[in-house]
Amino acid sequence: MTGAGSQYPPPPISEFAGLVAVVTGGGTGMGRELVRQLAAAGSDVALCDVSAEAMDETVELARVDAADSDTDSVRLTTFVVDVSDEEAMHAFAAHVAAAFDTSTIQLLFNNAGIGGGSSLVTADRAEWDRTFAVCFGGVLNGLRAFMPMLLAADRGHVINTSSINGLWACLGPVGSQTAYGAAKFAVRGLTEGLLVDFRVNAPHLTASVVMPGHIGTGIVRNSLLHHGIDVKDLNDDAVMQMRKNIEARGVDTSGASDEDIRNLVVLRADTFESDAPTTAAQAATIILDAVKTGEWRVLVGDDAHALDELLRERPTEAYTDAFMAHLDAMGHLGGLVQR
Repeated sequence: MTGAGSQYPPPPISEFAGLVAVVTGGGTGMGRELVRQLAAAGSDVALCDVSAEAMDETVELARVDAADSDTDSVRLTTFVVDVSDEEAMHAFAAHVAAAFDTSTIQLLFNNAGIGGGSSLVTADRAEWDRTFAVCFGGVLNGLRAFMPMLLAADRGHVINTSSINGLWACLGPVGSQTAYGAAKFAVRGLTEGLLVDFRVNAPHLTASVVMPGHIGTGIVRNSLLHHGIDVKDLNDDAVMQMRKNIEARGVDTSGASDEDIRNLVVLRADTFESDAPTTAAQAATIILDAVKTGEWRVLVGDDAHALDELLRERPTEAYTDAFMAHLDAMGHLGGLVQR
């Protein structure tokens, strides 16, 4: 426990060289960019993902980044794992200990996540439960698996990725996000709870909750694939489900062919990444800069800051048309909000 006169939090981790960092979901998106920037800063990095191929691409890029920064002696290791599997996450921790011959880590980025499970009323229960298990269970499993190595370190910091949906549990007036929103609120609550838990029980540890807005990643494409839907090859059942999802938002699709629906899904996945106001690399830089300065609450992107401000100003209007009108007037979240 922290005694009388002791100070918490301890000084932030301002330099990453020589540290061991763990990044879940390191195969693509923000996870990939975190790995690259950590390696360039001189950290040994262990990354996990469900795709070995994606991680191999990340490692190749990270080695180039490290060499360009004269930190090419850093070590990188990968592990294929589903973060919702607690036993598998403990196996990942054992792999990190063996690969780096260490009993400690200093940085844990619980970054992995997927979308899906939009409605508790209409969505398939397996999809809903799966989304929650990855987005919240993955964070909890990461903490439990790596806690012994964090406790054994002289200093450690946990960074858990929530979302603006951890502030606002929807994507607009017809954009139900119950599984994802519930999971991201839970990640936020867990991390805020850790601030006191660590203060009392492990005062050399600190935590941050990251709430990104619209970031240029492949999460739409990857999430669909995780739920068994390949946007490059949508079968008839998938097209029918997509059509139902669109019609549930009040859009008449009777004039759209199945091929039109397929093209719309592909376009949505592509533009989500290409048209985002914040790139994955920019997001990773914001997150790492926040670790260096000891910020515990990290909003990523102007849209995240704008939404946070509006929620504080109009908390009781959050799920009304009036709130949406204010968001529209501010010019934010155009790529996320469903109407």
